[in-house]
Amino acid sequence: MVLDLSFREDESRIRAGNASENLAIVRHMALNLLRQDRTSKASIKARRKLAGWDNDYLLSILSN
Repeated sequence: MVLDLSFREDESRIRAGNASENLAIVRHMALNLLRQDRTSKASIKARRKLAGWDNDYLLSILSN
């Protein structure tokens, strides 16, 4: 449910081969990294957006 709300997974049109399964794994990894971040009290969707806007925040998430 969280993947659908924050990543809009149900609207994904990727269907060829193993691409949908591979992207689901990447989305799960991204979700786990965003959940581990304790510097922001924002929602997962807001943290994801912030990581897209702010390279320093993205690096802090990836370095954990």
